[in-house]
Amino acid sequence: MKHWQKMLAAGLVCTAALGWNQTATEAAYQLNPEVKHATMALKQASEIGVLKYENPALKDMADKDAIVVMTFGTTYKDTRAKTIDATVKAIEAAHPGVKVVTAYTSHIIIDRVAKNEGIKFPTPEEALDALKAEGYSRVALVSLDVIPGMEYNYDLGVYHNYKDQFKKMTLGTSLMYWQGQEGQADDVTQTIKALATQFPKQGKHDAILIMAHGTPQVSNAYYSVIQAKIDELGYKNVFVYTVEGWPSLETVMPKLKQNGIKHVTLMPMMMVAGDHANNDMAGAEPDSHKSILEAAGYKVDAYIHGIGENAAIQSLYLERANDAWNALEAK
Repeated sequence: MKHWQKMLAAGLVCTAALGWNQTATEAAYQLNPEVKHATMALKQASEIGVLKYENPALKDMADKDAIVVMTFGTTYKDTRAKTIDATVKAIEAAHPGVKVVTAYTSHIIIDRVAKNEGIKFPTPEEALDALKAEGYSRVALVSLDVIPGMEYNYDLGVYHNYKDQFKKMTLGTSLMYWQGQEGQADDVTQTIKALATQFPKQGKHDAILIMAHGTPQVSNAYYSVIQAKIDELGYKNVFVYTVEGWPSLETVMPKLKQNGIKHVTLMPMMMVAGDHANNDMAGAEPDSHKSILEAAGYKVDAYIHGIGENAAIQSLYLERANDAWNALEAK
């Protein structure tokens, strides 16, 4: 066991060893049973992976199950149908007879869709309030986030704020969470391989630039891991950059020059092909990524499809949903 892992294990308590019904997790590590009195901070530090909470005060309540799928949302109706809606339908098909609710974490998107389309998507909080009022007792929360960044922090907040109100609640992970560390699954490699099913055939002078969102949160470091694993897998001239984080387009452009690239394909690594894909990435404005690259002398094609359209990616999201559901069903 690595030194830092020993230090972590020394400070945390295994929930099974103590027998308390606080937060149990599908975690990477077993916690040290020598610690007899864990503080709330130590307990929270143990929350890794799929989260699970059982409320002992509601243990005799009848089981009535639901799934809440949390996503940022989009105002682009066409891409919504092909991505978010299609993924939710796959989850519904895998869990017949279970109530599945789609909740948007972007309050602005909710208001705009309601104004423009007359469709009112609930926030996760509104969805859970409604489920509680309808007598649902067990809820699996599912995330359609790509990495565990700021949006996934919202999902965590919802889980912690509502877990006491239900008999049992679970929270699944984002599309990419585990990185193959300490025997865990390698979600990043899985996702890259799934994404590669949509890569165009490349020649010596062709490159693929994958546009991610980026985040001010420390999880922005995931993009470095993604790039490292792209390289490990042997994909040549495939680079990740972000709209609102690091690396930026300006960071990767020197690599294109160094490698003698003449033709670039841009594609988003986002659930939907919304404003960032249509405008920031492929817009006609001089400051769009496509325009900047063309001005630098590159021929540019844009693949304007959200990763939610990719059947292999949808399958991975379904796996994440099933992980949350299986934790809900586990005795």
